[in-house]
Amino acid sequence: MLFARTGRNLKSFFAGGEAVPWFIGGLSLFMSFFSAGTFVAWGSIAYKHGWVAITIQWTMCIGALVTGLYLAPRWKATGALTAAEFIRERLGVTVQKVYILIFTLVSLFIKGSVLYPVAKLVSSSLNLPLVPCTIGLGIFMIAYTAVGGLWAVMVTDILQFVVLSAAVFILLPLSLDKVGGFDSFISKVPPDFFDLLHGEYTFGFILAFVFYHIAYIGGNWTFVQRYTSVDSPKSARKVAFLFAGLYLISPIIWMLPPMIYKAIDPSLAGLDTENAYLKICQLVLPPGLLGLMLTGMYFSTSASANTALNVVSAVFTNDIYKGLIKPDASDKQLIRVARGSSWVFGLGMIGIALMVPAAGGVVEVVLSISAISGGPLLAPPLWALFSKRLTGRATLWITSIGLAVNLFFKVLAPWLLDYKLTRATETVIGIGLPLLLLLAYELWAARRTVSTQAYGSYLQAKAQKREDALLDVDPEEVLAIKQQNQFGLRVIAGSLLFTAVMLFGLSFLTTQGSGITAGIAGLVLIGSIIPWQASRRSLALPNVPSIKHEIPQP
Repeated sequence: MLFARTGRNLKSFFAGGEAVPWFIGGLSLFMSFFSAGTFVAWGSIAYKHGWVAITIQWTMCIGALVTGLYLAPRWKATGALTAAEFIRERLGVTVQKVYILIFTLVSLFIKGSVLYPVAKLVSSSLNLPLVPCTIGLGIFMIAYTAVGGLWAVMVTDILQFVVLSAAVFILLPLSLDKVGGFDSFISKVPPDFFDLLHGEYTFGFILAFVFYHIAYIGGNWTFVQRYTSVDSPKSARKVAFLFAGLYLISPIIWMLPPMIYKAIDPSLAGLDTENAYLKICQLVLPPGLLGLMLTGMYFSTSASANTALNVVSAVFTNDIYKGLIKPDASDKQLIRVARGSSWVFGLGMIGIALMVPAAGGVVEVVLSISAISGGPLLAPPLWALFSKRLTGRATLWITSIGLAVNLFFKVLAPWLLDYKLTRATETVIGIGLPLLLLLAYELWAARRTVSTQAYGSYLQAKAQKREDALLDVDPEEVLAIKQQNQFGLRVIAGSLLFTAVMLFGLSFLTTQGSGITAGIAGLVLIGSIIPWQASRRSLALPNVPSIKHEIPQP
């Protein structure tokens, strides 16, 4: 509610005025990638197969490093507010329309599927019915996204990161203590439990997942928004590098508790393995700390889903309503459409979450949708960031062929041919086929000397847009954006202070883990100084004549 009046226009509502501090963007990106599905899906894999769950998540670190080196700065340099805007300018309106349709459907399915596991966790732990839990948690998630825009999403992302980190850091030592120490844990699990690869998660699967996460972290429209909402290509690179650093360390801390539970109770099977994380939480955490863990799990899921909501709403408002339906819409009308579309798409997510159990569980849904749509949807726009020859028609053909082949092997082949791809092969084909088609087209186009006139027109339009931005600088708007961002940093600082006080109180109430809880509360208290100092530095507003130099150059 604090951010209800901060969105003056689309740029401030969806992109923070393109002046979001890079460390805020990086932490928000990290939490946007994260959800209770991490605990349910990867926790299930960690329980069944061990260390390979960490290996899989390290592919995200590699993907973020490549993104930071090559992709994030390129996205910022395009000058586009959304990835869909870049696709329209570079590949044409037809390609944009097709991609918007596919992206919206995929986002609704993936984020709906990650709402289900957190509702299941809350339902199981509090003995509440699953359907009302799903609907109630979903509505709460939609509400603050629709009200506050990007800054509301990012501020809650930061708080979710703090609360979740606090809960997991408390859970890990208590879990090790329950199993009798690290040596006892190692002696009670299978001998291959710490192998880097295991079962269906082979080297081919991991390699394909590396390429998939390069495309996903570098090209997913949700994450592109984090690269375009900072002030420069250099800051965009820092956003991706911070994400990479966090994903190097955090998977080890997250995945050890369900691995430890394997040593305590090896009897879970089937979809019950999705409950491994909740089981270890219920076993070792006293009531107050269990509530903290559930809070972290719920809000980490809402971080992932509300970011997708914000981007889907941004694409609909900026690229469909403003771009195609009503180009002359006022800022007030656009903000109203943005908030309304957040509700419409959010209710769609809730409906999909209610259907996840019938689809075979969250692991099956998330990995299958990613394998089918990831490569065909994400690879061509990323290729277009570098290629002068890729055309809109070629993009549509490559995307269509990739989706058709992936859907055939996933849906029709098991039914018609009684043949089902392994998880590794499914992922290799999903990301490998579009890349091969793109490479083949690039080589063919180079030999045929395909005209690069469309690319030249794109460069001219981009240069004109940059020139218009320099001429249309509104000092009042620049001041308002800086004040909005300063306000966001102060809200983060105050909220961290409140969280620290809450954790200190919890350390006195809990029956065990009080020392760890108090120590983490102290760290959160110290951490609240960082955004407060950043907000004070942002007070130094530039004089009006020098404002033009604030415009980021690609």
